[in-house]
Amino acid sequence: MNAHSPNRLAKEKRVGSLDEEIKDSGLIVVAHQLGLNADQTRNLRIEMLKNAVGCKVEKNKLIKHTIKGTKFAALEKFLHGPTVLAYSKDPIAAAKASVEFSKKNDKFKVIGAVMGDQLLEEAQVKALATLPSLDQLRAKLLGLLQAPATKIAGVLQAPAGQLARVLSARGRQEA
Repeated sequence: MNAHSPNRLAKEKRVGSLDEEIKDSGLIVVAHQLGLNADQTRNLRIEMLKNAVGCKVEKNKLIKHTIKGTKFAALEKFLHGPTVLAYSKDPIAAAKASVEFSKKNDKFKVIGAVMGDQLLEEAQVKALATLPSLDQLRAKLLGLLQAPATKIAGVLQAPAGQLARVLSARGRQEA
């Protein structure tokens, strides 16, 4: 086969595209889709998109070629059967979206994941999915940081408010 055949060029383009999509991922989940029909596949993609999770159905050989020599190389252990990759920068989002979808659809089964250079088994991915997302953690932290300031402002305003009510009441008494 010619090194620059149209088929080879198309494969190289797909490898480059997949590499570009997953390179900044905090987590890549591998799942098996065991006979999802077109509607179910569309619902999977919609759910993933709603949660800012990338979703790729690709041939294992192509995925193996893409992850070879990268921090995601350990994923090869899970690459057998009809594979779906779910990936996100937020290490919780891909786990959460994948596990939630698998609860609703028994034809979608989470197999494992890789976070950084650490391989995660199915149970670990499910445990990760129970944690709050980065956005949720940021909101909680912001709430914690703002709460004391709000309380301090309330305490500081209370004496002034009480003084104003006392003066108002005193003014009504004298009138």
